Amino acid sequence: MTVVRLPDGSERKFEQPVTVMEVAASIGAGLMRAALAGKVNGKLMDTSYCIEADCDLAIITEKDAEGLEIIRHSSAHLLAHAVKELFPEAQVTIGPVIEDGFYYDFSYKRPFTTEDLAAIEKRMAEISKRDLKVERKVWERSEAINFFKNHGEHYKAQIIEAIPGDEDVSLYSQGNFTDLCRGPHVPATSKLKVFKLMKVAGAYWRGDSRNEMLQRIYGTAWIRKEDQEAYLHRLEEAEKRDHRKLGRQLDLFHIQEEAPGMVFWHPKGWAIWQQVEQYMREIFRDNGYLEIRTPLVLDKGLWERSGHWENFRENMFTTHSEQRDFAVKPMNCPGHVQVFNQGLKSYRDLPLRLAEFGSCHRNEPSGALHGIMRVRAFTQDDAHIFCTEAQIQGEVIEFIDLLQKVYTDFGFNEVLVKLSTRPQKRVGSEEQWDKAEAALEAALNRKELVWGLQPGEGAFYGPKIEFSLKDSIGRVWQCGTLQLDFSMPARLGAEYVAEDNTRQIPVMLHRAILGSLERFIGILIENHAGALPLWLSPEQAVVLNISEGQAVYARKVTDNLKQNGIRVHADLRNEKITYKIREHSLQKLPYQIIVGDKEVATETVAVRTRSGLDLGQMSLQALIERLKAEISIRAGTV
Repeated sequence: MTVVRLPDGSERKFEQPVTVMEVAASIGAGLMRAALAGKVNGKLMDTSYCIEADCDLAIITEKDAEGLEIIRHSSAHLLAHAVKELFPEAQVTIGPVIEDGFYYDFSYKRPFTTEDLAAIEKRMAEISKRDLKVERKVWERSEAINFFKNHGEHYKAQIIEAIPGDEDVSLYSQGNFTDLCRGPHVPATSKLKVFKLMKVAGAYWRGDSRNEMLQRIYGTAWIRKEDQEAYLHRLEEAEKRDHRKLGRQLDLFHIQEEAPGMVFWHPKGWAIWQQVEQYMREIFRDNGYLEIRTPLVLDKGLWERSGHWENFRENMFTTHSEQRDFAVKPMNCPGHVQVFNQGLKSYRDLPLRLAEFGSCHRNEPSGALHGIMRVRAFTQDDAHIFCTEAQIQGEVIEFIDLLQKVYTDFGFNEVLVKLSTRPQKRVGSEEQWDKAEAALEAALNRKELVWGLQPGEGAFYGPKIEFSLKDSIGRVWQCGTLQLDFSMPARLGAEYVAEDNTRQIPVMLHRAILGSLERFIGILIENHAGALPLWLSPEQAVVLNISEGQAVYARKVTDNLKQNGIRVHADLRNEKITYKIREHSLQKLPYQIIVGDKEVATETVAVRTRSGLDLGQMSLQALIERLKAEISIRAGTV
């Protein structure tokens, strides 16, 4: 007898081995129709999986997160099936699930066109309606290799040949289409109802530029049509908010081929930078951080001792001088340890918080560069806290509180938290890693935060907490980090005199709130669609005269605003006022201050917001008080 334990605590008993689908049917016809897969003892399996021993079972439906992933995985196979029916000579390679969708790579004699995508999507819908049963079979390795070679699918044969060992492989068939896959998949193609093909891009076989360039077709798939429509709307919004486009439109920055992945900041963009940096400088000062500055280029030997040369070499820029090898710093931590090491420290000096707007360079692949979001030259709001083991909890908790305040000030109220644990490539003992991971987990739990686990995603020198922001259209951006490091201080000779007069190695907390200032400013631009809140806007107001007769008064108003710390300029061009208003609205200036004969006579100003709201006439002093109040609370304009 087989006993199947269900999530609600109930049990089902069967005299014979039973499939997941048969268990679902025994519970009810509705569940049988809704079943997409089963989770057997925590592992996802097809509905055709045969249960032969007692187990825990959860039936996976569209309501489960795993259900959406299975639908997307199966939609990738549906895409490949459609391509093979329409373009029999195309070779199928790999097709995984990605965020919000899937893709599949193909080898074909000519580029796929927009018309091809439309035809493929139409054929996918037709195959879905055929309600083909999706069947899994296990084949011997050699049998599977020969099968794909005989069908001209040489890439699939290569994939199987590269699988270590001699284990059998699983193949899935739907109608006349068979593909290599671990699964699980939906039980029938009719389960795939909401999908859309998005674009075609190039991709090298196995990600190696020495191999053939394949064609990658991207698609998205959802449970409900309204979910897909909402996703497509978000994409439209993201396109409007693209920081690269807004950077050109608002004259903030540019990037050019002569300096790939490095930003040329224009005056307006640099004004935003300065507001962000000066705000963070206040945060440093008010929370016990000491700001320092360390060299950009350091001897190779230091990077070897720190562990970066062994673990990060491929991402470092190097140079040579006077028979010595140097590296441009990819991060600031070894330099901060050198500052700590100057002069003997006591336990009374700890915690010591050293902060730097550290300029770093990393040799990122050119294909990964993306505007100012992913660059090779960047500046971090970096700091390192040297403390005792007893101080770890307090410092981590204090940092989390500080980070949440900063994000709130920048207008982000939803923060996602994840703990990343030891990677395969790492330094330090297992005991140190155990201690570090336990310390961070304990701090998160003391803060009663909801957090997720990312096994193997820590830095090579220590586990880390990652903090991600959710923006105004629901996108998630990973920004802040806190890493606990028991290793690097010892490797670089850091020590302090403990209360018992022994020499001890300090614990080192690597922490950043914004991360890369370049990337964070890009996030701000996209979050606000370029219409930054008043305190961050590069230009906070513009004074517009209606005719030449008000030019002198317009200059007086402008000078008065400048004297009160407002970033403002006067537009005295001989243009129609409607033209000037429209032009500055497109530049997303928060306030337009208009002066005509009436304002001159009454020594007032007429005020409009960038949203088009007419605030009417007010005294210049009332306007100044309004602007200062808005800046101080970091609120957005109406």
